[in-house]
Amino acid sequence: MMALERIPDQVGYLVLNEDGAVICSGGELENSEHVANIVLGMITLSDSVGPDNEGYKKISVIYQDFCYIICLSNKKIYVVKKRYLAPKSPVLIPETTILNTNLNSNSNSVVNT
Repeated sequence: MMALERIPDQVGYLVLNEDGAVICSGGELENSEHVANIVLGMITLSDSVGPDNEGYKKISVIYQDFCYIICLSNKKIYVVKKRYLAPKSPVLIPETTILNTNLNSNSNSVVNT
């Protein structure tokens, strides 16, 4: 499972079989059967509320400082815990006045945004 250890900002990982048993683990999630049980419950819940013909592709659980990314591949459940850097808050642009020039008419208009 060396590939999971090379994921940027990864602080822990779990690989589970379809029944939720831990196959391998590392970092902060080493031998974390508690997290494995929670993840299996989330997957069961997502399967019951989603459309019948489509399963989930990825589940992300985001906290202020870290996140869990959960994926299913080759009948295994991969869980990666990563540091999470929240996006900066949006920059507010002050109200501006724009001169709107309509080339099809002879008049100019002012638009406030």
